Amino acid sequence: MTKLSSPKSYQEFRNALLKWFEKHQREMPWRGIDDPYKIWVSEVMLQQTQVKKVVSYYERFIAKFPDVQHLADAPLQDVLKVWEGLGYYARARNLHKAAQIITKEYAGKIPNDYATFRKLPGIGDYSAAAVHSIAFNEPYAAVDGNIKRVLARLLLIDTPINDTSSAKLFQQSADKLLDQKEPGQFNQAMMELGAIVCRPQSPTCLVCPVNQFCSAFQTARQDEFPIRLKREKVPEHHMIAGVIYKGSKALIVQRPLDGLLGGLWEFPNGNVEESENAEQACIRHISDVVNLSVSKIKYITRVRHAFTHFKIVVDVYTCDYQSGEVDLNGPIDAKWIKLNELKDYPLPRTTHKILEELI
Repeated sequence: MTKLSSPKSYQEFRNALLKWFEKHQREMPWRGIDDPYKIWVSEVMLQQTQVKKVVSYYERFIAKFPDVQHLADAPLQDVLKVWEGLGYYARARNLHKAAQIITKEYAGKIPNDYATFRKLPGIGDYSAAAVHSIAFNEPYAAVDGNIKRVLARLLLIDTPINDTSSAKLFQQSADKLLDQKEPGQFNQAMMELGAIVCRPQSPTCLVCPVNQFCSAFQTARQDEFPIRLKREKVPEHHMIAGVIYKGSKALIVQRPLDGLLGGLWEFPNGNVEESENAEQACIRHISDVVNLSVSKIKYITRVRHAFTHFKIVVDVYTCDYQSGEVDLNGPIDAKWIKLNELKDYPLPRTTHKILEELI
């Protein structure tokens, strides 16, 4: 075992990792380029999302918005539609907002100053470090979940990786390990190592290119790391959605731009209170949210969906418009449209599940 305790051992680690990465890295459409815009888009998409899902979204996004100017000029609804299904929609809204700032204040060029780039909407320490190391070869260590896992096993870090107070410790460890000459390649190599070798379960330690430096492997403790705080049980919320028909059209409403699923369109919905049944909740929410009275209420189906921190169970009802003018309480817009027109709107996954039952 070669313990990571001296400048020489750190350099040996870097050399071994970079040599492995050069030979074994996966082909991805954002690799081998130095376009900061495309690197930025890829890094934002990769946050909390698996590579295999990101690739097709990235290619569609770049085809639609090939540069900062195209993204800044596009309506937000177009951006959200291309992003539809990728989740964490604040990422798309912040990309759009940041692109407009870059176009207006920086002549359409991604700021090559780290501090300036870091101040843009949606840019955190990880995104800033990843983009600036890869696109501008600047020595900033990126720390994501994969890299935290590698560091925890490599150095036997017993601080929980999902404890916010541990961020500084992991960042310091990554900073110390970073290859100053090839920071972009090194950051990508660390991410790749965590993704395909130093995996959460069943890491393939025997073929790891840096296992001789890994304290967890050398002491047969790799299954003990990283340490995580136990999550509380994920709550489940009972909701309703009301599909209100007015002739051949149905009513959809747009969520506020800030918050969960911001800017997306859906059928009027809300939580079921303990004192009411789902049908009563449907009538109440239609009255409260869009100010309409309805008739001929009919139960259609139940759909389920899981978010990161909670789950929802949605009872879906159809009904006929009876009276009233749309007056919104919560949503920011509403439209009467035919169901086949919904394909033109950015929709949450739950709404897609409802449509599968309706059509």
